[in-house]
This record gives sequence, C-alpha cells and structure tokens, in this order.
Amino acid sequence: MVRRLQWIAVDRRRPVDDRTGQRIVADTARRPENRYGNRPTMKDVAARAGVGLKTVSRVVNSEPGVTPETERRVQEAIDALGFRRNDSARVLRKGSTASIGLVLEDLADPFYGPLSRAVEEIARAHGALLINGSSAEDPDREQELVLALCARRVDGLVIIPAGDDHRYLEPELKAGVATVFVDRPAGQIDADVVLSDSFGGARDGVAHLIAHGHRRIGFIGDMPRIHTAAERLRGYRAAMEDAGIPVEDEWMSLGVTDPERVRRAAEEMLVGASPVTAIFAGNNRVTVTVVRVLAEHRRAVALVGFDDFELADLLQPGVTVVAQDSAQLGRTAAERLFRQLDGTLLTPERIELPTRLITRGSGELPPAD
Repeated sequence: MVRRLQWIAVDRRRPVDDRTGQRIVADTARRPENRYGNRPTMKDVAARAGVGLKTVSRVVNSEPGVTPETERRVQEAIDALGFRRNDSARVLRKGSTASIGLVLEDLADPFYGPLSRAVEEIARAHGALLINGSSAEDPDREQELVLALCARRVDGLVIIPAGDDHRYLEPELKAGVATVFVDRPAGQIDADVVLSDSFGGARDGVAHLIAHGHRRIGFIGDMPRIHTAAERLRGYRAAMEDAGIPVEDEWMSLGVTDPERVRRAAEEMLVGASPVTAIFAGNNRVTVTVVRVLAEHRRAVALVGFDDFELADLLQPGVTVVAQDSAQLGRTAAERLFRQLDGTLLTPERIELPTRLITRGSGELPPAD
C-alpha cells in the first residue's frame, strides 16, 4: 500500500509540542478572544443586544425614547458583558466630574472620621463622588493636592487648611470651583468657612477647672500658627484673666502634638516651685498623652481636654472634655458647598458651631494642695 504524502505549510514561529515535535495550532473555534485588560464598550453592548449605539447610550444615561423590551435587551447585554459607564468620557463631553475633593490634615486622626463620613453622605445624596487626600499639615502639600484635584476637574472642594495663604486658589474660584473651608479659615481670600467655637469652648473648659478651685492651670496645645490652637490659647488666657489669675510662662506650651514633646511639657509643668494642679489639653492627641503622664504621677491632677476621644468615658476617672461635633462640621460644610454649586449661595459666610462641655470626673478633681 502506498501512502500519499500531503505537504502542509508550517509556520515555524508557532511553538512545538515537546512530546510529538509537531507545531501547535491554536484552536480558535473553542478558545475565545483574549480580552484581559480590555473593558467592554458600548459598541460591544450594542452588538450583543442588536441595537444601535444611541440606544445603548440612552439606556446607560437613563434617557427617554427606548421601549421597555429594547431596554430589557440592552440591560441583559450590559449584565452579561460586565459593562460599566466610562465617566472619563462624560467629563470630556460635559466638563464636569460630579465629584468633590476633601483635603484633610491627617486621615489617621479620629476627629476627621465622622467629618469625612458626613461629607461623603451629603455628596452621595447629590450623586457625587468624594475624593479624599491628606496634607499632613504641610502648606506646600496642601496646595499641590488642591491643584491636582482642580486639574481633575472636581466640581467643588472642602478644605481643612494647613497654610495661611490661599491666593493660589483665586483662578479656580473665578473658574467656578465651589470651595468651603472647615475647622480653620482661609488665608488672604474671601471664602465660606465652617468652624467650631474654639475660643468659647476653651474658655468654658478652663473656667470649669477654676470653678473647682484650681488656680495653677497648665495649657498644652498644638502649633501656634494653627488657627484652632491660637484660639484655644486665647480662650485659656481669657478664662484666667476673667478670674483674676496671673498666668506664668511655664504653664503654657505650644508645639507639635508628638507624644514625646507633649510628655516633656506635661512633666515640666508637674514639677518645680509652682507646679500646676490642673491641665487643659488643646486637642485629643495631646489629651491622650497627658492621660498617660498623669497615670504615672503620684499626685492627683485635674484634666480637661478639647475634643472627645474613644474610651474617654471608661478611664478612671473618666476624662472631662470640650466636645465639638465633627460630623456636623462636615455636614454643614458639604451642604453649603452644594448650595454654592446650585447657585443659591452668593456671599461667603463664617459659620461657628457651639461646643459642649462633658463632665466625667477628671475635670472635677479638687486641687491636691
């Protein structure tokens, strides 16, 4: 029997099976096209549903003019393909991202958690996406982050400022970027700001210590260039002056809230010829470090802190605080932002929210001597 030989053109670029020596031919009938990394497009949806591109666009953007049956077919194609609308393309067409930027001081600070969540909820209710960023209390980083958000064409900004000169924002404001500052006012520009009453809250907290018999009261705060730190120091001084109590320089310490610096300041106030019998802490991070120092101190020392913090009520004694509502700060700021966006707010305003003194025991301790 004679076998007929059939010559087959072989592509030598194709891989060879190690066992048979034969070239491997792809089975295109069974193996689908590799679409890894390629998102399905509206063209893919249109082809699968058997409709035109405009019909798919109407369904995706919830526009009228599509029959229920056609809409069902398009939606089934969307679900089967895993199609997601390309919002970047919409930005190019409409010039709007339906997003707002939130620039915080420190994302890790528990004070900003409720504030951020409140802004996010208001944004969501208006169909907008929230983009968070942290300045790390660096004015240059704040400016870089804010301008980066503007370059991505966010509709508005909620800013907890790190710097004191915001003239770099003037072109963006003129271009229509809605902006609200929170916790601290803007520097050298006229803009909406939502604040807590740092001055009044600190004055009330120190007056509370004075009412319980204290005369030697220390103040440990944040960096003096920060608006809230300066206002709380002013409230401390006002309460002492109202009571006719002269303040000694060694009773005041402002600087970074690094635990080592705060610890050193507290320990220095607790010793010497005129040791303090009470401490007013300028923010929650300062308060936590002071609590640790007082736990190691033999003499009972009263404490009031500005800002509430987790587990403050479970300590022995519980920590008396001047509480501000960070969620309300965020909510108020976001609501004003969207009122700017819908054109109902024209004149910038300064809104100051009240604080609340919560007594738990540490601020009610009498002087030990």
